[in-house]
Amino acid sequence: KAVVDCAKAWNSKLLTYVSSAGIYQPNDVFPMPETTPTKETAGQVLYEKYAIDNEIPFVSFRPQYIYGPKSNKWDYIDWYLDRIVRNAPLPIPGDGSQKVSLTNSEDVASLLASVLNDEAAAVEQTFFNCGTNNLVSYDEVALLCAEAAGVSDVEIQHYDAKLGKAKFPFRLTDFYVAPDTAMAKLGWEGAKSTLEGDLSWYFESYKARGGPEKEIDFGVDSEVLAA
Repeated sequence: KAVVDCAKAWNSKLLTYVSSAGIYQPNDVFPMPETTPTKETAGQVLYEKYAIDNEIPFVSFRPQYIYGPKSNKWDYIDWYLDRIVRNAPLPIPGDGSQKVSLTNSEDVASLLASVLNDEAAAVEQTFFNCGTNNLVSYDEVALLCAEAAGVSDVEIQHYDAKLGKAKFPFRLTDFYVAPDTAMAKLGWEGAKSTLEGDLSWYFESYKARGGPEKEIDFGVDSEVLAA
């Protein structure tokens, strides 16, 4: 709120906000468009509403599942590697064909910067999904991670999604956005990175962070696979 207040008081030309695609409540339309219903009580939604109500030049980007340099969360891909390097089964809900967009942080940064290509068009649109257009399935993530780790035999075990997420890092269903609006209205050229191309250095970073040595409790995994 204070940032919005300052932007208004200073007559800022443009306030750009990094929200999250996690605010979406999908209605089985994928990729989720910017018009997807949102959780009205989410902090990001309240921020967006406050900025719009204050009638300042405002743009909100909604990224999803970021990995890579300077990202603040490693859990998504680490979940796979934690099990693969220990020869533990990977409990994946449903049939594993659900699609997800995992986006390199450098691609996210370039998309955010594209707001400067056409500030007027950005303000007119206001909301932009922020993610790669290179989709992968949950099972494909497992196989790609195993290849990067040099493991030829990865044990994927599917379980009934009705049992819930357990410790699985993604949603139970498809959950992905597309950058089509940013490409059409801001001239963003699209993602330059792919998960397959990035996993070799990601695995090295996983090892450098002590991933193979850390203690992991697979109790919840065992429970959901035994159900």
